[in-house]
Amino acid sequence: MFRQPDSILALIPSCSYLFLDSDGEEKSHRPTMSRYSLHNLLDWMYGGVDPSFAGNGGPECAAFLSGQQRFLESVVFLSVGIVEILLSLWKLRQLHFWELEGHLLQQPQAKQESLGKNVLLVVLCLIFGLEVGFKFATRTVIYLLNPCHVVTMMQIFLLACPPCRIAMILFRLQMHMLNGALLALLFPVVNTRLLPFEMEIYYIQHVMLYVVPIYLLRKGGIYTPEPLCNFWWALLSTGFMFVYHFSILQILGLVTEVNLNNMLCPAVSDPFYGPWYRIWASGHQTVMTMTHGKLVILLFYSAVPVFKCSVDLLRFPAKKID
Repeated sequence: MFRQPDSILALIPSCSYLFLDSDGEEKSHRPTMSRYSLHNLLDWMYGGVDPSFAGNGGPECAAFLSGQQRFLESVVFLSVGIVEILLSLWKLRQLHFWELEGHLLQQPQAKQESLGKNVLLVVLCLIFGLEVGFKFATRTVIYLLNPCHVVTMMQIFLLACPPCRIAMILFRLQMHMLNGALLALLFPVVNTRLLPFEMEIYYIQHVMLYVVPIYLLRKGGIYTPEPLCNFWWALLSTGFMFVYHFSILQILGLVTEVNLNNMLCPAVSDPFYGPWYRIWASGHQTVMTMTHGKLVILLFYSAVPVFKCSVDLLRFPAKKID
Protein backbone atom coordinates (compact mmCIF):
# COMPACT_ATOMS: atom_id res chain seq x y z
CA MET A 1 0.00 0.00 0.00
CA PHE A 2 3.03 2.28 0.24
CA ARG A 3 4.23 4.72 -2.35
CA GLN A 4 7.81 4.61 -3.56
CA PRO A 5 9.62 7.77 -2.49
CA ASP A 6 10.10 9.31 -5.91
CA SER A 7 9.54 12.91 -7.12
CA ILE A 8 11.31 15.30 -4.74
CA LEU A 9 13.15 12.48 -2.92
CA ALA A 10 14.90 11.52 -6.13
CA LEU A 11 16.39 15.03 -6.32
CA ILE A 12 18.15 14.76 -2.97
CA PRO A 13 21.86 14.02 -3.51
CA SER A 14 23.52 11.14 -1.76
CA CYS A 15 25.76 12.00 1.20
CA SER A 16 27.57 8.67 1.33
CA TYR A 17 30.96 10.36 0.91
CA LEU A 18 30.53 11.84 4.38
CA PHE A 19 30.77 8.36 5.88
CA LEU A 20 34.03 7.29 4.17
CA ASP A 21 37.17 6.86 6.21
CA SER A 22 40.74 7.46 5.07
CA ASP A 23 40.82 4.12 3.19
CA GLY A 24 37.71 4.93 1.21
CA GLU A 25 35.55 2.49 3.15
CA GLU A 26 32.30 3.41 4.81
CA LYS A 27 32.36 3.99 8.54
CA SER A 28 30.55 1.51 10.75
CA HIS A 29 28.23 4.14 12.24
CA ARG A 30 26.59 5.03 8.93
CA PRO A 31 23.35 3.10 9.61
CA THR A 32 22.89 5.01 12.86
CA MET A 33 23.34 8.38 11.16
CA SER A 34 21.36 7.59 8.02
CA ARG A 35 18.11 7.10 9.89
CA TYR A 36 18.13 10.86 10.57
CA SER A 37 18.85 11.88 6.99
CA LEU A 38 16.67 14.31 5.05
CA HIS A 39 15.71 11.45 2.75
CA ASN A 40 14.23 9.46 5.63
CA LEU A 41 12.57 12.53 7.09
CA LEU A 42 10.74 13.22 3.84
CA ASP A 43 9.89 9.54 3.58
CA TRP A 44 8.13 9.77 6.97
CA MET A 45 6.35 12.88 5.79
CA TYR A 46 4.72 11.48 2.64
CA GLY A 47 6.52 8.30 1.55
CA GLY A 48 3.45 6.19 2.41
CA VAL A 49 0.99 8.13 0.25
CA ASP A 50 -0.22 5.58 -2.30
CA PRO A 51 -1.27 7.20 -5.61
CA SER A 52 -3.14 4.02 -6.60
CA PHE A 53 -5.97 5.14 -4.29
CA ALA A 54 -8.27 7.54 -6.13
CA GLY A 55 -7.89 11.14 -4.96
CA ASN A 56 -4.83 10.36 -2.87
CA GLY A 57 -2.20 12.01 -5.05
CA GLY A 58 0.35 11.10 -7.69
CA PRO A 59 1.22 12.50 -11.13
CA GLU A 60 -2.29 12.03 -12.56
CA CYS A 61 -3.84 13.85 -9.62
CA ALA A 62 -1.31 16.69 -9.87
CA ALA A 63 -2.10 17.04 -13.59
CA PHE A 64 -5.87 17.02 -13.09
CA LEU A 65 -5.99 20.77 -13.74
CA SER A 66 -3.97 22.62 -16.34
CA GLY A 67 -1.21 24.90 -15.13
CA GLN A 68 -2.95 27.96 -16.56
CA GLN A 69 -6.24 27.24 -14.81
CA ARG A 70 -4.50 26.46 -11.54
CA PHE A 71 -2.51 29.72 -11.71
CA LEU A 72 -5.55 31.89 -12.51
CA GLU A 73 -7.64 30.32 -9.76
CA SER A 74 -4.81 30.81 -7.28
CA VAL A 75 -4.34 34.49 -8.16
CA VAL A 76 -8.08 35.19 -7.91
CA PHE A 77 -8.75 33.37 -4.64
CA LEU A 78 -5.54 34.53 -2.96
CA SER A 79 -6.51 38.10 -3.81
CA VAL A 80 -10.03 37.53 -2.49
CA GLY A 81 -8.64 36.00 0.71
CA ILE A 82 -6.22 38.87 1.37
CA VAL A 83 -8.96 41.45 0.77
CA GLU A 84 -11.29 39.59 3.15
CA ILE A 85 -8.62 39.50 5.87
CA LEU A 86 -7.75 43.19 5.57
CA LEU A 87 -11.40 44.29 5.38
CA SER A 88 -12.37 42.15 8.39
CA LEU A 89 -9.50 43.43 10.54
CA TRP A 90 -10.36 47.03 9.62
CA LYS A 91 -14.04 46.53 10.49
CA LEU A 92 -13.25 44.75 13.76
CA ARG A 93 -11.12 47.70 14.82
CA GLN A 94 -13.97 50.05 13.93
CA LEU A 95 -16.28 48.02 16.18
CA HIS A 96 -14.01 48.80 19.15
CA PHE A 97 -12.62 45.29 19.17
CA TRP A 98 -10.14 45.97 21.95
CA GLU A 99 -12.80 47.51 24.21
CA LEU A 100 -15.09 44.54 23.70
CA GLU A 101 -12.19 42.20 24.39
CA GLY A 102 -11.31 44.02 27.60
CA HIS A 103 -14.92 43.75 28.76
CA LEU A 104 -14.90 40.00 28.18
CA LEU A 105 -11.57 39.53 29.90
CA GLN A 106 -12.86 41.41 32.94
CA GLN A 107 -15.77 39.02 33.38
CA PRO A 108 -15.43 36.78 36.43
CA GLN A 109 -13.85 33.43 35.65
CA ALA A 110 -13.89 30.23 37.65
CA LYS A 111 -11.02 30.19 40.13
CA GLN A 112 -10.29 26.54 39.55
CA GLU A 113 -10.33 24.55 36.35
CA SER A 114 -13.36 22.34 36.10
CA LEU A 115 -12.97 18.60 36.04
CA GLY A 116 -14.91 18.46 32.77
CA LYS A 117 -12.41 20.74 30.98
CA ASN A 118 -9.44 18.67 32.11
CA VAL A 119 -11.13 15.40 31.15
CA LEU A 120 -12.05 16.81 27.75
CA LEU A 121 -8.45 17.97 27.23
CA VAL A 122 -7.09 14.52 28.07
CA VAL A 123 -9.60 12.77 25.78
CA LEU A 124 -8.90 15.11 22.87
CA CYS A 125 -5.13 14.73 23.31
CA LEU A 126 -5.46 10.94 23.33
CA ILE A 127 -7.60 10.93 20.19
CA PHE A 128 -5.29 13.31 18.35
CA GLY A 129 -2.26 11.38 19.62
CA LEU A 130 -3.67 8.20 18.10
CA GLU A 131 -4.25 10.04 14.83
CA VAL A 132 -0.66 11.30 14.83
CA GLY A 133 0.53 7.75 15.56
CA PHE A 134 -1.43 6.44 12.58
CA LYS A 135 0.17 9.10 10.38
CA PHE A 136 3.67 8.05 11.47
CA ALA A 137 2.84 4.36 11.10
CA THR A 138 1.63 4.86 7.53
CA ARG A 139 4.31 7.48 6.70
CA THR A 140 1.71 10.14 5.86
CA VAL A 141 2.58 12.81 8.45
CA ILE A 142 2.01 15.54 5.86
CA TYR A 143 -1.75 15.00 6.18
CA LEU A 144 -1.58 16.62 9.63
CA LEU A 145 -1.57 19.93 7.72
CA ASN A 146 -5.19 19.37 6.68
CA PRO A 147 -7.53 21.98 8.21
CA CYS A 148 -9.41 19.59 10.51
CA HIS A 149 -6.15 18.62 12.22
CA VAL A 150 -5.16 22.28 12.50
CA VAL A 151 -8.52 23.10 14.13
CA THR A 152 -8.04 20.16 16.53
CA MET A 153 -4.68 21.64 17.59
CA MET A 154 -6.36 25.02 18.08
CA GLN A 155 -8.97 23.39 20.34
CA ILE A 156 -6.29 21.60 22.38
CA PHE A 157 -4.67 24.99 22.92
CA LEU A 158 -8.01 26.50 23.97
CA LEU A 159 -8.59 23.75 26.54
CA ALA A 160 -5.05 24.04 27.94
CA CYS A 161 -4.66 27.82 27.83
CA PRO A 162 -6.01 30.05 30.62
CA PRO A 163 -8.44 32.82 29.59
CA CYS A 164 -6.56 35.47 27.61
CA ARG A 165 -6.73 37.63 24.49
CA ILE A 166 -5.27 34.96 22.20
CA ALA A 167 -7.76 32.37 23.47
CA MET A 168 -10.67 34.65 22.63
CA ILE A 169 -9.36 35.28 19.10
CA LEU A 170 -8.72 31.60 18.41
CA PHE A 171 -12.11 30.62 19.84
CA ARG A 172 -13.99 32.97 17.54
CA LEU A 173 -11.93 31.95 14.52
CA GLN A 174 -12.34 28.19 15.04
CA MET A 175 -16.10 28.60 15.49
CA HIS A 176 -16.22 29.47 11.78
CA MET A 177 -13.86 26.69 10.68
CA LEU A 178 -16.08 23.78 11.73
CA ASN A 179 -17.69 23.36 8.30
CA GLY A 180 -14.83 21.06 7.33
CA ALA A 181 -15.84 18.66 10.10
CA LEU A 182 -19.41 18.59 8.77
CA LEU A 183 -18.19 17.81 5.24
CA ALA A 184 -15.87 15.10 6.57
CA LEU A 185 -18.81 13.43 8.31
CA LEU A 186 -21.21 13.79 5.37
CA PHE A 187 -18.69 12.84 2.64
CA PRO A 188 -16.04 10.73 4.43
CA VAL A 189 -12.85 9.82 2.57
CA VAL A 190 -11.73 6.65 4.36
CA ASN A 191 -10.56 4.46 1.48
CA THR A 192 -6.94 4.83 2.63
CA ARG A 193 -7.56 4.06 6.32
CA LEU A 194 -6.61 0.40 6.53
CA LEU A 195 -5.17 0.04 10.05
CA PRO A 196 -7.35 -1.27 12.92
CA PHE A 197 -9.47 1.50 14.49
CA GLU A 198 -8.07 4.05 12.05
CA MET A 199 -11.52 4.66 10.55
CA GLU A 200 -13.16 4.87 13.99
CA ILE A 201 -10.65 7.52 15.12
CA TYR A 202 -11.50 9.48 11.95
CA TYR A 203 -15.15 9.77 12.96
CA ILE A 204 -14.46 10.31 16.66
CA GLN A 205 -12.03 13.15 15.97
CA HIS A 206 -14.49 14.97 13.70
CA VAL A 207 -17.31 14.58 16.23
CA MET A 208 -15.00 16.00 18.92
CA LEU A 209 -14.55 19.10 16.77
CA TYR A 210 -18.16 19.92 17.69
CA VAL A 211 -18.03 18.73 21.30
CA VAL A 212 -15.22 21.12 22.33
CA PRO A 213 -16.78 24.42 21.11
CA ILE A 214 -20.17 23.46 22.58
CA TYR A 215 -18.50 22.86 25.94
CA LEU A 216 -16.61 26.17 25.73
CA LEU A 217 -19.79 28.03 24.77
CA ARG A 218 -21.38 26.68 27.94
CA LYS A 219 -18.50 28.08 30.03
CA GLY A 220 -18.99 31.61 28.68
CA GLY A 221 -16.62 34.44 29.57
CA ILE A 222 -14.02 34.87 26.86
CA TYR A 223 -15.68 31.95 25.09
CA THR A 224 -18.63 34.18 24.28
CA PRO A 225 -19.19 34.47 20.52
CA GLU A 226 -19.74 37.71 18.68
CA PRO A 227 -23.37 38.86 18.07
CA LEU A 228 -25.25 36.91 15.40
CA CYS A 229 -25.46 40.02 13.23
CA ASN A 230 -21.66 40.40 13.20
CA PHE A 231 -20.20 38.43 10.27
CA TRP A 232 -16.72 39.95 10.30
CA TRP A 233 -15.18 37.08 12.29
CA ALA A 234 -16.67 34.63 9.81
CA LEU A 235 -15.28 36.66 6.91
CA LEU A 236 -11.86 36.74 8.59
CA SER A 237 -11.92 32.94 8.92
CA THR A 238 -12.90 32.63 5.26
CA GLY A 239 -9.97 34.80 4.20
CA PHE A 240 -7.52 32.77 6.27
CA MET A 241 -8.83 29.53 4.78
CA PHE A 242 -8.46 30.85 1.20
CA VAL A 243 -4.88 31.97 1.80
CA TYR A 244 -3.97 28.74 3.62
CA HIS A 245 -5.38 26.48 0.90
CA PHE A 246 -4.17 28.30 -2.20
CA SER A 247 -0.68 29.01 -0.83
CA ILE A 248 0.63 26.50 1.71
CA LEU A 249 -1.47 23.43 0.91
CA GLN A 250 -1.35 23.88 -2.86
CA ILE A 251 2.40 24.54 -3.04
CA LEU A 252 3.25 21.58 -0.80
CA GLY A 253 0.81 19.43 -2.75
CA LEU A 254 2.43 20.28 -6.09
CA VAL A 255 5.95 19.69 -4.74
CA THR A 256 5.14 16.35 -3.11
CA GLU A 257 2.25 15.25 -5.39
CA VAL A 258 0.11 14.70 -2.29
CA ASN A 259 -3.54 15.79 -2.56
CA LEU A 260 -3.69 17.94 0.57
CA ASN A 261 -7.35 18.70 1.29
CA ASN A 262 -8.15 18.09 -2.39
CA MET A 263 -6.14 21.02 -3.73
CA LEU A 264 -4.71 18.93 -6.59
CA CYS A 265 -7.74 16.87 -7.62
CA PRO A 266 -11.27 16.27 -6.30
CA ALA A 267 -12.12 13.65 -3.72
CA VAL A 268 -13.83 10.45 -4.84
CA SER A 269 -16.95 11.53 -2.91
CA ASP A 270 -17.02 15.10 -4.28
CA PRO A 271 -20.51 15.82 -5.73
CA PHE A 272 -18.97 18.54 -7.95
CA TYR A 273 -16.33 16.26 -9.49
CA GLY A 274 -14.91 17.91 -12.61
CA PRO A 275 -12.45 20.57 -13.82
CA TRP A 276 -14.31 23.36 -12.00
CA TYR A 277 -14.54 21.58 -8.64
CA ARG A 278 -12.33 24.16 -6.88
CA ILE A 279 -14.54 27.04 -7.99
CA TRP A 280 -17.63 25.18 -6.78
CA ALA A 281 -15.87 24.35 -3.51
CA SER A 282 -14.77 27.95 -2.97
CA GLY A 283 -18.35 29.10 -3.49
CA HIS A 284 -20.19 26.65 -1.27
CA GLN A 285 -17.46 26.71 1.39
CA THR A 286 -17.66 30.50 1.59
CA VAL A 287 -21.40 30.21 2.20
CA MET A 288 -20.86 27.44 4.76
CA THR A 289 -18.10 29.31 6.59
CA MET A 290 -20.25 32.43 6.82
CA THR A 291 -23.33 30.58 8.08
CA HIS A 292 -22.31 27.29 9.69
CA GLY A 293 -20.70 28.78 12.80
CA LYS A 294 -23.70 31.08 13.27
CA LEU A 295 -26.06 28.11 13.05
CA VAL A 296 -24.05 26.21 15.67
CA ILE A 297 -24.22 29.22 18.00
CA LEU A 298 -27.95 29.72 17.33
CA LEU A 299 -28.76 26.06 17.94
CA PHE A 300 -26.71 26.07 21.14
CA TYR A 301 -28.44 29.09 22.66
CA SER A 302 -31.82 27.74 21.53
CA ALA A 303 -31.17 24.35 23.10
CA VAL A 304 -29.93 25.69 26.45
CA PRO A 305 -33.38 26.79 27.74
CA VAL A 306 -34.91 23.49 26.62
CA PHE A 307 -32.16 21.56 28.40
CA LYS A 308 -32.59 23.59 31.60
CA CYS A 309 -36.34 23.04 31.56
CA SER A 310 -35.81 19.30 31.13
CA VAL A 311 -33.38 19.23 34.06
CA ASP A 312 -35.81 21.22 36.22
CA LEU A 313 -38.62 18.77 35.42
CA LEU A 314 -36.43 15.84 36.39
CA ARG A 315 -35.53 17.56 39.66
CA PHE A 316 -39.17 18.41 40.47
CA PRO A 317 -39.84 17.00 43.93
CA ALA A 318 -42.29 14.15 44.12
CA LYS A 319 -45.46 14.70 46.12
CA LYS A 320 -45.67 13.11 49.54
CA ILE A 321 -48.16 10.31 49.82
CA ASP A 322 -49.70 10.02 53.31
